[in-house]
Amino acid sequence: MIDPLFWLGLSILLVAVSLTAVLVAALPALQELARAARSVEKLADTLRRELPPTLESIRLTGLEISDLSNDMNEGVKSAGQVVQQVDQSIKGAKNQAKKAQVGSRSVVAGVKAAWKTWRNPGASRRSLDRLPPSERKALDLQQQDTDPDTVEQEYERYEEIQDNAPVSRQGDDG
Repeated sequence: MIDPLFWLGLSILLVAVSLTAVLVAALPALQELARAARSVEKLADTLRRELPPTLESIRLTGLEISDLSNDMNEGVKSAGQVVQQVDQSIKGAKNQAKKAQVGSRSVVAGVKAAWKTWRNPGASRRSLDRLPPSERKALDLQQQDTDPDTVEQEYERYEEIQDNAPVSRQGDDG
């Protein structure tokens, strides 16, 4: 066999050649790793400079959105109150229109009655026949042209009749 020293030398030579091959192959990888480290460092610097103002802008935007939503809520509440006020105004206007309609009907009925009375003065005499005798006398007193003594006597007689008449109370429930 050959000398063991030869084999030892050959082994060491092969190990050296292998290490050289590994270093030659690893050199571009190490250069890329150094380049990536520099990129990460630049990214960290950029983030350190740019991130706080961006986060502050995001925080301010959130506050502005919150204020706007509060303003919108107040606007919606205000609009709701306006709608309620308009609704109440419409209800009031309807009630007033109903009252005006009833009032105008009463006025029209009064005008019609006045027109009929003016056109036919004898009709009012017929309505006196429908009254009870005690009230008929009181109306006759108002229509008579007599001296003051007769009017006073008739008035006293009317009061006596009224005092003797039964009193009916409206609105008493018992």
